[in-house]
Amino acid sequence: MTTLIPVLGDQLSHALSSLAGQDKATCVILMAELDEETSYVPHHKSKMAFILSAMRHHAEDLRSAGWTVDYVKLTDSENSGSFTGELARAMERHSASAICVTEAGEWRVKAMLDSWADRFDVPVEIRSDDRFLCDHAEFESWAKDRKQLRMEYFYRDMRRKSQLLMDGDAPVGGQWNFDAENRKPAKRDLAMPQPLHFAPDDITRDVIHMVEEKFATNMGQTAKLGFAVTRADALKQQAHFLRHALPSFGDYQDAMLTGEPFLWHSILSPYINTGLLDPLELCRAVEEQYHAGKVPINAAEGFIRQVIGWREYVRGIYWHAGPQYVESNALAAERPLPEFYWTGKTDMHCLSQTVDQTIAYSYAHHIQRLMITGNFALLAGINPVDVHIWYLAVYADAYEWVELPNSLGMSQFADGGMLASKPYAASGAYINRMSDYCSGCAYDVKKRTGEGACPFNFLYWAFLIDNEERLSRNPRMAMPYRTLAGMTPARRDEIRHDARARRVETHLQIARLARHARDTRRDVERRAP
Repeated sequence: MTTLIPVLGDQLSHALSSLAGQDKATCVILMAELDEETSYVPHHKSKMAFILSAMRHHAEDLRSAGWTVDYVKLTDSENSGSFTGELARAMERHSASAICVTEAGEWRVKAMLDSWADRFDVPVEIRSDDRFLCDHAEFESWAKDRKQLRMEYFYRDMRRKSQLLMDGDAPVGGQWNFDAENRKPAKRDLAMPQPLHFAPDDITRDVIHMVEEKFATNMGQTAKLGFAVTRADALKQQAHFLRHALPSFGDYQDAMLTGEPFLWHSILSPYINTGLLDPLELCRAVEEQYHAGKVPINAAEGFIRQVIGWREYVRGIYWHAGPQYVESNALAAERPLPEFYWTGKTDMHCLSQTVDQTIAYSYAHHIQRLMITGNFALLAGINPVDVHIWYLAVYADAYEWVELPNSLGMSQFADGGMLASKPYAASGAYINRMSDYCSGCAYDVKKRTGEGACPFNFLYWAFLIDNEERLSRNPRMAMPYRTLAGMTPARRDEIRHDARARRVETHLQIARLARHARDTRRDVERRAP
């Protein structure tokens, strides 16, 4: 009697629910590298190298812990390319009599797991993923009958449930949220911490060679690949962050500096989302730093809010909204994604900095994603599915359950306000306030229109004009629409002219990739359950 335990690429944890209580002597763990996972969007080379290397290292860790692991590499000649196909082959190899698996993180993978009961003539047990604080039923109970599904109220419930930074029923520090203290622009500091860099070992070098050969035309570099690929090294990065970066994380979590990709950020989300780090364990370590007097409350609370608040919340939204969520397009945005999102070749310094950094590291922090690449796509009217595909493809921590609500809901307001209370649209003034990007730019951030004006400025006002009917009644948009109401018709026409000219230029830049974007979008839609 052999039980086959499939372990997916985002389930690299020894504490996985499907492993709990199992007899190692009668179980075989199946892990597989698959064409259907590496090719359904054009993934960044470093993202693939990180995940595949982490999978191979995890398989070795499981074997060292006494498990039997059947591992199928992407280049194995008999690899079917799909998990169902590899499960069928493994069922035959091991004469398996049962399947036990931890639930999927995405709708398309859930559809695959759900099909196994009919496909295979053995019992299939799908266990809940208890690496999350809030399961699906609890989120549905929280969301039921609410007019607005705002993260802040969900976050407070998760604080009460976890008892993180709580003094009985009250939040430590007397308030739930210290975000107002976390918006300081950063200055250059020779003592600025840098994350640990982990040199590739033999396993990682083999993976890099395979990725560079098989995915030669994909975006990105692997030369700077320095991710941890084992739990042991991920824990070293965690300890490094807690000691060196967390104390100032709160103050500068929204800051951006030219040539500084990491600042005081943790760079831990890839390890949390693959399973190498436990999110609740990490949050308790952050809490301990606060109670020990080593970090201020705004840093500890700000980090914990991102993990047990925002991360848990967007997962809940993803499953609550359903597989049709990806089709949302409340602002009717239809322009394809500009080519510079893939190349970094643009005179807009903030965008070239963010995209070049993404090409080099498969990483950008949340404000770069929201207020630089996301903000431009929102203002320019880029199709939200194209934006979703890009974010999913290029970032090492991007899995659909966490990326889709962030890009489509938070960044592009394509769900019409289910997730965000207003569009996160901003002119160049915000970027200038929170970064030094504008000082090195070919455009003038202080000019709203005309030759040399910052594109974020006229695109921002054109966005308000174009969406006036949809957005002017939103109370959080009242101030900019009051300003817009005071503009003369001539001023509005000037803004529209500049925006049209800029969009024509953007269309010329994207012509070469427009067909590819449409084909990729159709492929994503075809794979959806």
